[in-house]
Amino acid sequence: MLAELLLQWPLIRQLRGGGDGTGEEAMSERSRALRPKNEPAQVARSICPYCGVGCGQLVYHRDGKLLSIEGDPRSPISRGHLCPKGAASYELVTHPARATKVKYRAPRARQWREISLDEATRMVAERVWATRARTFDQRVMHTTGMAHLGGATLDDEENYLIKKLFTAGLGMVSISNQARI
Repeated sequence: MLAELLLQWPLIRQLRGGGDGTGEEAMSERSRALRPKNEPAQVARSICPYCGVGCGQLVYHRDGKLLSIEGDPRSPISRGHLCPKGAASYELVTHPARATKVKYRAPRARQWREISLDEATRMVAERVWATRARTFDQRVMHTTGMAHLGGATLDDEENYLIKKLFTAGLGMVSISNQARI
């Protein structure tokens, strides 16, 4: 009985088997039974949403719930590594203090109020059109009353479409991108 108890101790197994203490001999039965938290999960490949570098991420999810976000070892850019911001992407999505509702504070108001996404979208669209109508110069066919700053994580096709919308559609000339700044 004492011999069986001693054989469960990793040091005795290491001495007996001649290992270096980093392999099977160092594991308890509990350690051998452990499985990765994301083993039965589905994985989606993604790009980190922060800067314009384009680091690859593996997004593990199961039953519509996010489990973890890790660096993608197959990414030629980051090779499985993420900066502190990228490593905190999971918290960006799951933190209990994350804003999930649109809040609006009317001019000169002291309080914020929650509004629907549809109402917020309608308000933005109305203000964009009103600003364009007020500041559009027919002689040169553009407006300098609005500007757009794009995000660096958008791909070339998205940036192209946004540029076309804002220049040809709205007549904006003040367009820049975070990646250039």
